Amino acid sequence: MDRERIKGIIAVVLGAASFGILSTFVKKAYAQGFTLGEVTGIQALFGMSLLWGLIAIISIAKKGYFSRYPAGSPKWHIIVSGLSTGAVSILYYKSVQLVPASLAIILLMQYIWIGQLIEFIFFKTRLTRRHAIGIAAILGSTILATGLLEHDFKSISAVGIGYGLLAATAYALFIIVSGRVGNDHSPLQKSAYMIVGAFLLVFILLQPFTLFTTSVFSSLWRYGLLLSFFGTVLPPLLFSYGIPKTGVSLGNILSYIELPVAVCMSYVVLKEHVSIGQFIGVAGILVVVIMLNVRKR
Repeated sequence: MDRERIKGIIAVVLGAASFGILSTFVKKAYAQGFTLGEVTGIQALFGMSLLWGLIAIISIAKKGYFSRYPAGSPKWHIIVSGLSTGAVSILYYKSVQLVPASLAIILLMQYIWIGQLIEFIFFKTRLTRRHAIGIAAILGSTILATGLLEHDFKSISAVGIGYGLLAATAYALFIIVSGRVGNDHSPLQKSAYMIVGAFLLVFILLQPFTLFTTSVFSSLWRYGLLLSFFGTVLPPLLFSYGIPKTGVSLGNILSYIELPVAVCMSYVVLKEHVSIGQFIGVAGILVVVIMLNVRKR
């Protein structure tokens, strides 16, 4: 394996792992009494500030850097597509508020089969037998991973599960839309325009204006930096660097390191109970993902 491919693998793994630790930070913020609006609001605010600040620095240091991209598509199309990013944050963080973080990330991972279903219904993308079997296997592994067979279902918030599945649907839409909109812009510019859409959605729906009070901002800004850096800035940069070197197929497989990282962080840091059966379910989801992405020779 050549050195550039190894660098790409490391970049994708680090990008996915950074996504995986977000739910732990969110749980910590909730434990200190911060609200959903405050948590999502400060991530969007800081993320937008960091991305546009980075663009300004690059534009000054390397004049003409972004002019290499044709950028013919309207910027407002990208901003509108960013609404899906904001929806993911709102729905996923609400799920994290109501159910264990290890369960919330497993629910979010259901975007794998939800995305396939959306593609089939709206874009007439043919669902192969291999993918149909894979979806069934993911659903079976999810039952194990969520621990539904080991615990009383009534002890788990049905509303939290609903928010988790809605977050997965929003994430599936985000992937579908982002693959079709704004690809003639640089990855950094595209991310910056999308976070503008996310910022607008969060501030219109949740109106987290308490962020701008001294008492809230002085305590929450640390979480804002962590969530924006690991959730908004770092992953897009690492993926845009790494996936061209690894290839899309291997990149997809490596990106699912997010799932075991999130579950392990919940177990180690938050002290949430994660049984052997749940770890087996997580492993099952990862195996199915690998099988779906590895092409036949």
